[in-house]
Amino acid sequence: MLPTSGGSVAKGRVSIIVERCKACGFCVEFCPTKVLALSSAFNSKGYHPPHVVNPEKCSGCDLCGMYCPDFAIYATKTKEAAKPAAPQAAAEAGGKK
Repeated sequence: MLPTSGGSVAKGRVSIIVERCKACGFCVEFCPTKVLALSSAFNSKGYHPPHVVNPEKCSGCDLCGMYCPDFAIYATKTKEAAKPAAPQAAAEAGGKK
């Protein structure tokens, strides 16, 4: 297990260029957080491209893109979502009607 110190795991987003893919499966195999799986759908070349099955697990490491021989996939880091308002501010906003 990884130690937790109140920090959060980096988040990312996977982008797939379906028509470039030839279904080698490297992206699926080497993804450390198992975000991808090969699709049952076909692209126009007759290959099964990957699709995202666990988007919340993506860290944006781009190993999928580094291993892809066809430059058909890449990952980018995303900014953290806005944090909720402070409890005091939320209480003041909720108390006034």
